[in-house]
Amino acid sequence: MKIKLTSVMVTDQHKALQFYTEVLGFVKKSDIAMGEARWLTVVPAEGPEDIELLLEPMGFAPSRTYQKALFEAGIPATAFAVDDIEAEYERMKKLGVNFKSEPTLSGTIAMAVFEDTCGNWIELYQV
Repeated sequence: MKIKLTSVMVTDQHKALQFYTEVLGFVKKSDIAMGEARWLTVVPAEGPEDIELLLEPMGFAPSRTYQKALFEAGIPATAFAVDDIEAEYERMKKLGVNFKSEPTLSGTIAMAVFEDTCGNWIELYQV
């Protein structure tokens, strides 16, 4: 069993694509029209192209409720690994990213949480 596709719900696919590519550094892989929404995926610039992140539109009312509840509770929707969390934190801060927390050590893992501009908290972590 392998992870080939995972998703993050977004309030605006266009805005999400800009943030995930221009700020986070992902690369657009798929962009297929599907009515009002798109099958829109990105892949890590430094990682394997066969593991995709779907920027999932929220066309289903319960998904909006779920996303809002996670955000209000401060719970990250997903997490991304980085090699140097301090450098990534500083780079992203310079780009205007809103961080909920600075890099913090918890055991042997350093983590920081930021807002993706599309309704989600996202965690960065370094092992």
